[in-house]
Amino acid sequence: MDPRASQMLHKCDTPNPVPSLPSPSLPNWGSCPSLPYWSDLLSATHPSPALLVTASPLQGLTTPPARVRLRCYTCSFAKPCDPVPKECQDDEACGISTGTSGYVLPAPCPGEACRQHPGAGYLSLSKVVPFSHYAGTLLLLLAGIACLRGIGRWTNPQYRQFISILEATHRNHSAENKRQLANYNFDFRSWPVDFHWEEPSSRKESRGGPSRRGVALLRPEPLHRGTADTFLNRVKKLPCQITSYLVAHTLGRRMLYPGSVYLLQKALMPVLLQGQARLVEECNGRRAKLLACDGNEIDTMFVDRRGTAEPQGQKLVICCEGNAGFYEVGCVSTPLEAGYSVLGWNHPGFAGSTGVPFPQNEANAMDVVVQFAIHRLGFQPQDIVVYAWSIGGFTATWAAMCYPDISAVVLDASFDDLVPLALKVMPDSWRALVTRTVRQHLNLNNAEQLCRYQGPVLLIRRTKDEIITTTVPEDIMSNRGNDLLLKLLQFRYPRVMAEDGLRVVRQWLEASSQLEEASVYSRWEVEEDWCLSVLRSYQAEHGPDFPWSVGEDMEAEGRQQLALFLARKHLHNFEATHCTPLPAQHFQMPWHL
Repeated sequence: MDPRASQMLHKCDTPNPVPSLPSPSLPNWGSCPSLPYWSDLLSATHPSPALLVTASPLQGLTTPPARVRLRCYTCSFAKPCDPVPKECQDDEACGISTGTSGYVLPAPCPGEACRQHPGAGYLSLSKVVPFSHYAGTLLLLLAGIACLRGIGRWTNPQYRQFISILEATHRNHSAENKRQLANYNFDFRSWPVDFHWEEPSSRKESRGGPSRRGVALLRPEPLHRGTADTFLNRVKKLPCQITSYLVAHTLGRRMLYPGSVYLLQKALMPVLLQGQARLVEECNGRRAKLLACDGNEIDTMFVDRRGTAEPQGQKLVICCEGNAGFYEVGCVSTPLEAGYSVLGWNHPGFAGSTGVPFPQNEANAMDVVVQFAIHRLGFQPQDIVVYAWSIGGFTATWAAMCYPDISAVVLDASFDDLVPLALKVMPDSWRALVTRTVRQHLNLNNAEQLCRYQGPVLLIRRTKDEIITTTVPEDIMSNRGNDLLLKLLQFRYPRVMAEDGLRVVRQWLEASSQLEEASVYSRWEVEEDWCLSVLRSYQAEHGPDFPWSVGEDMEAEGRQQLALFLARKHLHNFEATHCTPLPAQHFQMPWHL
């Protein structure tokens, strides 16, 4: 017998649990503790579905009869026993070939092997190793791609020049560096901060200014005034508050500000880049990054017309865009065509601006924009006009409320309150939830804020507006711009806008064309010179602060003439839909005494 075979096929001391072959020429192997080690080793090194078992003749060994078929059952951590484990029969033997030498090593039968490896078929080293190979290959590919990109950038002279300009701008915020940096289009997150909300010295010394929690907003009154705010009531309200919070931060915010949706921004990116390039190249626009008190970075664009011969260039128009508007392609074109200096900015979460467009973040962004216009651009509040389109009326009216010295406010296609418009697009069964959600998280109370402003105001109503009407575009009386005008006049001139004055103003608002408007105005025979003299005399006697008590001792006919005169001075009609760009000739400064 071959000595090597005798060393490996030694007889075990333990009893043999595996039935042996009846042939006397096949030794009784027994259950050797070392044999599973060889079986596992071969299974790990050769993880094939089945290992061929050979029965080559060995010196000193008798070949089994031809009828005996040796079956191989591979049991490993990679897969369960194949085929189904079973006990060895009398005419079967279990063995694993050691290769081409022909040695046959006895192995445990499948039933015993599977009992020794109860975790077969689950997480094991043989399963983890292939995945680690795939992950390592993927990482190497990514590292190679990064290296190739780095080499490509390093060998590109234009990219090296851009990097040097960017680093120089971070070190020195000079006008020349900013001008050179504006020639490149890159991720705005790498743009250096040009203005900080705490930069004005007055902010650092004042205790009443905005904190890191945000600027002050008008809070809605409680829905139930008479109820005591006890612990039990708070617990009862908790499910409704949680639901309102989830609705506002998921569906509500994206419906209210669709421009913050990533997919929409990706679709509009070519148009935005083209509009930004036009502002920089044709209008000499200067881009800047402002840091608001909540940490959001606001993307702005400033076009300076003070050096031109046009007198309106001395006025700065701060533009507040709509819920899907960007300064690159938004309402900034209207005052630009009219010859004004313009400062445009993007809502938080729009294009280069970071954050989420909730009312608090919107007000924080508007605050730093106004501070930037005053302290960095050098405009006095008396030279600043706030112009807003659609939902931008919220930030415009907030700025008018908090900066009462600004020159004027122009609101185009805006509304008085968000709740009626939100109820229009939501099911009636959600009325309570929608009202609570808007009041607590999305409270755009434009009329309430506008009434706290004492300066000139001009409202532009779209006669075919399909967005801020609560019924159909043809029903012009459902336009929420009407309610904005009525609330403003009722606050400023409560005696004039009594029952008689309110009725004639509603009749005038029903006119959907200039011809109908002139017809109503002439029917009441409004004497404009008389109205002006009455208002000026009252202002000289009582001062300019609203509300006024003018019309208190006046006949009904006089109050009606004053009401129509004031309504016509505060609201202009524009026969167009909601998204039609406002022509430059319709952009006018508001009327004032």
